[in-house]
Amino acid sequence: MKRLIIGCGNPDRGDDAAGLLAARRLRELGCQAVEYTGEGTGLLDFFEGTAEVVLVDAAVTGAAPGTVHVWESPSALPQREMLGGSTHHFGIAEGLRLAAALGCLPQKLVIYGIEGRSFGIGEAPSPEVIRAVEEVARRIASGHAPSGGPCAR
Repeated sequence: MKRLIIGCGNPDRGDDAAGLLAARRLRELGCQAVEYTGEGTGLLDFFEGTAEVVLVDAAVTGAAPGTVHVWESPSALPQREMLGGSTHHFGIAEGLRLAAALGCLPQKLVIYGIEGRSFGIGEAPSPEVIRAVEEVARRIASGHAPSGGPCAR
């Protein structure tokens, strides 16, 4: 049974780098995590043959910057445009919806959304998002990853 942690985002768009930074931090903590910078439809390639996925991305819900959201089932997918700060042409939320419609979602999907506030080209991630990245990485590394998760022990 394949398990995977995916950090999504754009490294050049401020807080949209949240998922990528989380994946990097998770690797420092001994976990297997991949970085994904593509369109939402590309997630379907990761899902093929994968039973459990933890996905980390920036979110825009109107909450305070750095707020950590957790969606733990495919039926609780975030609303359109909440993930990725709208910097993807076909965003992560849309990719997840497409995978659900096609019956391609993994058996278990946990989505961590880190609330962003600044998505300008060339901007650095905000301090609130940097703090939240650390919180999310530690949560996942300490066992909040899929059961039997990808973190080395």
